[in-house]
Amino acid sequence: MAFGWIDEQAELRRMAGLVRTLRPRAAESPLLDLASNDYLGLARHPEVTEGAARAARTWGGGSTGSRLVTGSTELHAELEGELADFCGFEAALVFSSGYAANLAAVTALAPHGSLIVSDAGNHASLIDGCRLARGTTQVAAHADPDAVRKALGGHEGPAVAVSDTVFSVDGDAAPLTGLAEACREHGAGLVLDDAHGLGVLGDGGRGAPHAAGLAGADDVVVTVTLSKSLGGQGGAVLGPSRVIGHLVNAARTFIFDTGLAPAAAGAALAALRLLRREPARAARAGEVARELHTRLTAAGLEAVRPDAAVVSVRAPSPEQAVRWAADCRAAGLSVGCFRPPSVPDGVSRLRLTARADLSGAEIERAVRVIGETRP
Repeated sequence: MAFGWIDEQAELRRMAGLVRTLRPRAAESPLLDLASNDYLGLARHPEVTEGAARAARTWGGGSTGSRLVTGSTELHAELEGELADFCGFEAALVFSSGYAANLAAVTALAPHGSLIVSDAGNHASLIDGCRLARGTTQVAAHADPDAVRKALGGHEGPAVAVSDTVFSVDGDAAPLTGLAEACREHGAGLVLDDAHGLGVLGDGGRGAPHAAGLAGADDVVVTVTLSKSLGGQGGAVLGPSRVIGHLVNAARTFIFDTGLAPAAAGAALAALRLLRREPARAARAGEVARELHTRLTAAGLEAVRPDAAVVSVRAPSPEQAVRWAADCRAAGLSVGCFRPPSVPDGVSRLRLTARADLSGAEIERAVRVIGETRP
């Protein structure tokens, strides 16, 4: 029978407590949201939604084609210019998603004969980029510049190290200065996914590479998403102009994908301008994360100290993590639930995302619910 193996796989997932289901949400929800990636609380901000609406009214509902045909508008160029300027890079290139941006950066910058050194804790999009690239991939120990240095030392030819700046599971930060030093010792490039750093870290939310003094370096390329701190959708690659020009000509997820919808570009641009005007939002997201961590650990829970806005709380098992998240939801709190294979260490956890617009009362309520529903 065609696709008969699917039933066997479904049963294995069920037995392991790893079944995933869609849960469509209503436009308005009574739940306190600590599950989304809306770090700055901008997804519903009037300026951001108006930016999306104005762009749709001006440019239409879709971009109408790939960026190289009809999918590039003046709005896309405006967003790219302001994003590059804000983050401190020469140029930027906008994609339909952060996932597409990561695939583009890794595959286009790792040709045949090159070496990719990938952190063991990297996001799935970076891992898939490594799989699709023509170069050879070597996985390095998590957040370990010496492991990267050793891998690069055993290779002759083009090489690139690839890492998240803030890892999405535990919210821990990569040692960016150490990684850059290891790469420079061997003439290798450095590709950093700043999905969880933009809008939270650096001066006014300019990102982790900016905070580490790597912004604008000719050997550093950064990818970002527009769907987290900027409250929209899409992604971008930032870097030297010659690298961005290479992506325009070589990145398959740029050449063959339909361009980002104007409404998403308009929303991201409005959010970026708002962040420039209100830089304290970035610092507040970090404050909320640290307060959540302090209160959770004081309540006897095993929480990982956050380096940005992600707070991870360990659970005993996948099944108990699912039940814990469901019990939180029943008590009015929405939290993330990360289980294998989404977690590289095999440890299931609740994943909380701090938002700059959370009040003290909401933080207290979240901690109380998590503590009362713990397995």
